[in-house]
Amino acid sequence: MALDAGVLDPWVVDWIAANPMFVTPLPDLSPELLELARSPIGGPPTREIAKVTDDIVDGIPVRIYEHDAAPTGIVVYFHGGGFCIGSIGLMDNVARELAHCSGATVVSVEYRLAPEHPFPAGFDDCVAVTQWAFANAVRLGADPERVAVAGESAGGNLSAAVALRLRGASDVALAGQVLIYPVVDGRDAPYPSRTEFDGIVIGAQTRHMFHDAYAGGNDIDHDPFALPMQADSLAGLPPAIVVVGGCDPLRDEGLAYAERMRGDGVAVEARCSAGQPHGFVNFGFPAAADVFASIGAFLRSVFT
Repeated sequence: MALDAGVLDPWVVDWIAANPMFVTPLPDLSPELLELARSPIGGPPTREIAKVTDDIVDGIPVRIYEHDAAPTGIVVYFHGGGFCIGSIGLMDNVARELAHCSGATVVSVEYRLAPEHPFPAGFDDCVAVTQWAFANAVRLGADPERVAVAGESAGGNLSAAVALRLRGASDVALAGQVLIYPVVDGRDAPYPSRTEFDGIVIGAQTRHMFHDAYAGGNDIDHDPFALPMQADSLAGLPPAIVVVGGCDPLRDEGLAYAERMRGDGVAVEARCSAGQPHGFVNFGFPAAADVFASIGAFLRSVFT
C-alpha cells in the first residue's frame, strides 16, 4: 500500500464539502428515517443494459440485468447499507456497472434488513438467491460453473459469508467473490483505520448502531457467517478480489481478510484506492472507474 494512500483525495474533500447530506450519519433507525434510506427509487440509469426485469425468488425480490449477447457468467449482487438500509433501486448504479464491466448477468438481491430482520435473515436470503442462480443458470444463458458473488460494505460481508457457506458444497461451486470495502470483523476489533478515518463518510457510532441492529440482541461476534474473519480457516474459498479505500475505516480489516485468504491458499487480488473514503464506488467517484475495470477483468478471468 502506498505511503500516501491514507491522504484524502482533494477532489473528495471538495465533494464532501459540497454534498454534506450524503455523509451525514443516520441519527437513529426510526421507521421514518429507514423508509427514506430504503427508497425503491435510485438515480437515473448510469449504464444502458439491454434487459432489466424485477422478479421474486423464493419470496425474495430481485432485479435481473441481462445483455443482448450471451453472458460471461452470473454475478449475484448484495447491496451495501449496514444491513439496515439501501435497496436494489438505490444501488441500481452499482449493479449496472457490474453488468457492464463483466459482461455478466447480474442478479441484485433485495434481502431482508435489520432491525426488523436481524441475522441470519438477510444472509439466508442471499444464500437462497445464490443457490437459485446456480439452479437457473442455463435458463439465464450461463454456465452453472460461472457464478460469482459481489457486494460492497455490508454486501461485501454477505458475499464473503455466502462463499463460506457454500464452500465445499458438492452441487455448487462459486467461481469468484468480489468484496468491495467489506465489513468482516467485530464492532470493537482494533484496526487502526477504524480510528484514523473515523467520521469520514461513516463513523464508529453508525457502525456500532448497524452492527447491533444486525445482531438483534444476540452474540454474533464469533459466528463466521456474520463476521467472516471469525472463520477457523479460509482455505478452499473461491478466488477473490478485495477493494478498499485508502481513507476508509474498513480499510485495514478488508486488507487483513485478503491476507488471511492468501495465507490459506486462496487466489486473491487486493486493491487499495488511494485517498478514497468509504462508499466511493457507490457514489460513482472518478476512482470508481478504475475499480470497475479491475473487477471486470477479474470476473472475466474466473469465468473463463
